[in-house]
Amino acid sequence: MTPERPDPAVPTATYRLQLQPEFPFAAAASAVPYLASLGVSHLHLSPVLESVPGSTHGYDVVDHARVRDELGGEDGLRALARTAREHGLGLVVDIVPNHMAMAPRHNHALWEVLREGPKSPYARWFDIDWEAQGGQVLLPVLGGPVGAELEHLEVDGDVLRYYDHVFPLREGTAELPLPRLLDAQWYRPVWWRLARTELNYRRFFSISELIGVRVEDPEVFDATHAKMLQLLREGVVDGLRVDHPDGLADPDDYLARLHEATGGRWTVVEKILADGEHLPASWPVAGTTGYDALRQVDGLFTDPAGAGELLGQYRRFAAPQTDRGGQWEATVRRAAYKVLTHELVAEMDRLTRVTARLCATSPEPALRDRAPWALRTALLELLVRLEVYRPYTSGDTAAVVTEEAAAEARQAFVVPEEAGAVDVVRELLLGRYGDGPEQVEFRTRFAQTSSALRAKSVEDTAFYRYVPLLSATEVGGNPGSPAVSPEDFHAYCARVQRDWPAMGTVLSTHDTKRSADVRAALAVLTEVPERWADVLAEVTRTGEGVPDAQLAWAAWQTVFGLGPADAERVQEALLKHVREAGLYTSWTEQEPPYEEAVAAFVAAGPCGAPGEHVAALRTALEPHIRANMLGAVLVQLTMPGVPDLYQGTEAEYRALVDPDNRRPAQFPPPHPGDKGALTAAALRLRARRPEVFGDAATYAPLAAEGPAGAHCVAFARSEAVVTAVTRLSARLAEAGGWRDTVLPLPPGRWADVLAPEREFTGHARVEEVFGELPVVLLERVGESH
Repeated sequence: MTPERPDPAVPTATYRLQLQPEFPFAAAASAVPYLASLGVSHLHLSPVLESVPGSTHGYDVVDHARVRDELGGEDGLRALARTAREHGLGLVVDIVPNHMAMAPRHNHALWEVLREGPKSPYARWFDIDWEAQGGQVLLPVLGGPVGAELEHLEVDGDVLRYYDHVFPLREGTAELPLPRLLDAQWYRPVWWRLARTELNYRRFFSISELIGVRVEDPEVFDATHAKMLQLLREGVVDGLRVDHPDGLADPDDYLARLHEATGGRWTVVEKILADGEHLPASWPVAGTTGYDALRQVDGLFTDPAGAGELLGQYRRFAAPQTDRGGQWEATVRRAAYKVLTHELVAEMDRLTRVTARLCATSPEPALRDRAPWALRTALLELLVRLEVYRPYTSGDTAAVVTEEAAAEARQAFVVPEEAGAVDVVRELLLGRYGDGPEQVEFRTRFAQTSSALRAKSVEDTAFYRYVPLLSATEVGGNPGSPAVSPEDFHAYCARVQRDWPAMGTVLSTHDTKRSADVRAALAVLTEVPERWADVLAEVTRTGEGVPDAQLAWAAWQTVFGLGPADAERVQEALLKHVREAGLYTSWTEQEPPYEEAVAAFVAAGPCGAPGEHVAALRTALEPHIRANMLGAVLVQLTMPGVPDLYQGTEAEYRALVDPDNRRPAQFPPPHPGDKGALTAAALRLRARRPEVFGDAATYAPLAAEGPAGAHCVAFARSEAVVTAVTRLSARLAEAGGWRDTVLPLPPGRWADVLAPEREFTGHARVEEVFGELPVVLLERVGESH
């Protein structure tokens, strides 16, 4: 028996690499010396298990038992780990427990299920409703109705081919005439448009190419985690990032099982917390991956008054095309109705079937005689009113599915007696009618539908419909209240240090819609809303060629945030923007004339001659953009939690939504400027003094005194390190600068980490403390460490 390896130390900082065929394990190994010199403790790798050939992200896993050949296979991963160890680095790996790729030719487990049906030993792996669709798995792969596609379906030995798709044939059916052969299979190829309403397997959000995996089954958990657990035991991997736990049947149980199986290794979960929501205290993890921290940091550099002025300008500029007059809550609600009645119809059908069956067979009289349509309406009305991703078995469901929400939901019914369906659904969710298998299945389906709804309605729809400030439309963000006060930020940091000191923190990821440096520029607009309005009036004076005002507003903000860029990048991001918004075109119902108008507008407007006015404004505001950029970086690297840097972001990094932000890693030149120097200094300090930032560290706000005190945000870590940054620098300049503002430092002598010859004590003048930069990182001197 292999002796249990002691847990490695919690990372001091991680560095995310997006592995892909163009950037495999060998490329990562070549970067190790540079990354070690940067000061991180661990490489954070995107999924490493076998995925669909050519995948640029790795979330479409096809085989949990093998490390991906296109990246260099297991030998390549082990070689990377050895190289990392030689330079003092460990590995953290992203795992994908919720789903696999719906790619039978590459996914052996799925192939066997399609060949053998529900009797296959792999059938328990996948979340398939075998009672629906006549017991056949619906495969939405055809380009049109099956009658029009028969000529392209071809039997080839013991497989069925359709262009690049290959499916197994059920034993003994290869000689049947094609229509009878199709009826005889355990699956049914259908027109891709049927996925929206007819699908009978759980998928990732509304992506039919990803099928849900039942890791709640212990046998499935063991099979899908064996390789990663082996890599952990053998010291190849040190920690885990868990992708999308909210899609699982029971995240509480899954995380408990994972914690036991890994021996308590450092693990963070990609849990998106709503504003004000807290991570379940019972989860045996280090915390979230850090989107909640991102919202706090971004909000700290957003001016609340200016954000309100921008909203007013947006409503005047884009009205009446803004969704529900530019109201955030109404936009989210409207988007939720749209998602449940369009993209997630199949999920709603399955949830309704489960609910109706439970009520029809229940011995409880209060549950009987409930029409499926009434139950469906009750489910829909409650789901759209959830303000978090989902309820958990360890949480207070009544606080998630509130009585206030139920009261609003009842109003959807004309006949009061029919409104009783709302109470039935809510009380089932609260567990007031038992905990049998049927009740558990109902609560599970409700929670999984809820999480898919929240992601699709907020992140993938409302964020593209409500755009007064693009920097606020970020994963985990709250565009309806984008600013965070220093007091609220300090309170958040204190909670993190107390409850989740080893959680992750992020500013840019492979999933952020705009990189941190783009958002830092956009946040400056909240400090100069009147200047933005003047420029916007100048560039949109004629109104010619504008597809719609809402898109125009988003386009001008996009080029302001991004700065000089290739028009093709901007066009690609805005095309995704309008399809996600779904107001004039969408992914499934594309409107070529509108999309062509968008491309023409971008080329002639924001990326044409008028764009020079926006570029001039950005140039004029560059010092304030720099202050936001450096302030956000230093705050993230020194606040409570374990900072995760996305590839390339140690220098200035401007990227838009994927695939723009998932290009192969490019590392900055040897002299990456102020941001690079600041990043390396903070990371090396963390590595050199882990006790200052770890579990037993302390966090104490420091308040500047004087006329501009509100513009200095500062805090001390463990009475040994002080961070101070400039907040809202454009407003500061407008008010006359720092003047006599001072920062009372804790006792002792304090040296600038970037320029150790600069020392300060006592009540230091803020203007002198900052010097040439709008931020400063101080370390107490005269101590042994």
